[in-house]
Amino acid sequence: MIGGNMKRTTTAIACSAAALALGLSGCGASFEGSGSKDAASAEQLALRTDDPWAAEVAADAGARAQGDYADGVYVGHGRGMEGAITVTLLLDDGRITCLETTQEGESQSRGGYEAIRDGRYAEMIEAAQSADIDAIAGATITTAGVKQAVADALAQAEIAVGTETAGGAATQSGGDAAAASDADATAALTGKEA
Repeated sequence: MIGGNMKRTTTAIACSAAALALGLSGCGASFEGSGSKDAASAEQLALRTDDPWAAEVAADAGARAQGDYADGVYVGHGRGMEGAITVTLLLDDGRITCLETTQEGESQSRGGYEAIRDGRYAEMIEAAQSADIDAIAGATITTAGVKQAVADALAQAEIAVGTETAGGAATQSGGDAAAASDADATAALTGKEA
């Protein structure tokens, strides 16, 4: 009789192990059909999501800025999420070249920090030849600050058209020109007259 109980116990264990093995085989680590539809892994998302930083910014080498600007180097200032943003532009024969974009205080956890560091905003400014650049996901306020800084620099270049001496290029940095152009920069950002 002891042999019969042992036989039943062994059979019960074997059946339980087989049922468990069959039940768990549906929980494999394949990408399709595993887990819930709401809980996609980072690896699955990476396989299906385009990298926004990999997109090329198309720039037309022949494009020129719209407006009457004096040639020179202009430094514009704007306000980002957590600090000041500075954009240095070179205007030469109606063409805008972004020499530098800097930020003070933007957090590394914000999208704008990387876009400034990696030169993404500089590429966008040169492609647009204006302050009219697209917002970067996760960096809406930083983008607005960059637009404000570009508008400030371009306002200085417009002011310099009237004050430029014959044969000399203008160079301005913030100061009085920035104060005079605050209303213009705000109007450029909001689309409303000040």
